[in-house]
Amino acid sequence: MIRFLLKGLLRDRSRSLFPVLMVSAGVFLCVFLYSYLNGAIGDMVDASARFDTGHVKVITRAYNELASQMPNDLALAGAANELEKLRTGHPRMIWAERIRFGGLLDIPDEMGETRAQGPFFGMAIDLVNNNSPDLALLGVAKAIVRGRMPAMSHEILISHAFAEKLGVVPGDKATLLSSTMNGAMAMHNFTIAGTVRGTVRFGMVMIDKSTIIADINDIRTALDMADFVGEILGFTEDTLYDDDRMIALAEAYNTAHSREEDEFSPLMTTLGEGGVMGDILRLSTFAVTIVVGIFVFAMSIVLWNAGLMNGIRRYGEIGVRLAMGESKGAIYRAMIMESICIGLAGSIIGTIAGLAASYYLQIVGFDISDMLQKSSIMISSVIRAKVSITSYYIGFFPGVFASVLGTVFAGIGIYRRQTSQLFKELEV
Repeated sequence: MIRFLLKGLLRDRSRSLFPVLMVSAGVFLCVFLYSYLNGAIGDMVDASARFDTGHVKVITRAYNELASQMPNDLALAGAANELEKLRTGHPRMIWAERIRFGGLLDIPDEMGETRAQGPFFGMAIDLVNNNSPDLALLGVAKAIVRGRMPAMSHEILISHAFAEKLGVVPGDKATLLSSTMNGAMAMHNFTIAGTVRGTVRFGMVMIDKSTIIADINDIRTALDMADFVGEILGFTEDTLYDDDRMIALAEAYNTAHSREEDEFSPLMTTLGEGGVMGDILRLSTFAVTIVVGIFVFAMSIVLWNAGLMNGIRRYGEIGVRLAMGESKGAIYRAMIMESICIGLAGSIIGTIAGLAASYYLQIVGFDISDMLQKSSIMISSVIRAKVSITSYYIGFFPGVFASVLGTVFAGIGIYRRQTSQLFKELEV
């Protein structure tokens, strides 16, 4: 029977070509949009984790309340001891210290007078240690445009756009003007070792505008933060965020170490805890469900109409089959079997096409940095898809289901037609 149905479909292209193309187009869009959403959400989560939140973050309770203001006067004390406890207690996590700070970067001329000056956002990491986890997490070495990586104390990296704005090159001197954690004036001299381009590796146009990256020990000296740290970020070994696992880790840590009555006690927060990223994580699954549901509904309507038109054209064929003694139920089941074959064929073709387009976008990407020049949103300037295991089969459900659903509704007309009427149409 299946061989008979397949031969009928192949010989009558009006019964197979258009439905297969429609299913293929729908499945292609479903697979591609799922992979795109997966990549877009993954990029936002990954970018936010690497540059801001980590998968988990250890800070003081007071710092957490004013985190957007980078309140280093509320920094975590006993940084070395706390970092050692985290690395010992959770060896399968990657832990990195960071201090965020801001101020003015002053560029002197040959006479020591101010030649150029500009506000900056600063990130202090373990920069001169070759084994620093932050070097890999931020991809600093790969982002070098001019100059070299800092090899000793009092050397900094500056974003390439900021360097061009100030008119400086590697080797020039710069003075950091900021405030210590005690509120006093801070002035510290540095040498610019190199410039980094955010859109090469960082992928953050906002970070590329006016950023400096310094060694954390130099900033501790400059800001009078000996054995203090703004935040300790934790990442899973594979750098893939697992919300349930991180929530369990944070709850266990806070139960053991955090005290509500002490605003300077350590507090562990997760990437998905509140804020925009929390909303994105909660909505990601819902968004995928909506996308798949829309395509199932749309394709079902289109294939339903196609089935109705095809059913009208096939009334003569149905009349012959009824005259030969075939029951209405058998005809109805045969049409559903045909729709399953069409759905499978269209789903395979659409999935292959969708995966090909998704892999292309995943590897090559689409650069939108020109559109984000005035943006302050932390979003990757290169759009990429992300192909997962789900991408390989997510299109089969809407592809096959929509095809069968369209035939189920269209084929009901068989039971509503009288056999005598079908014979009469056959005579015409």
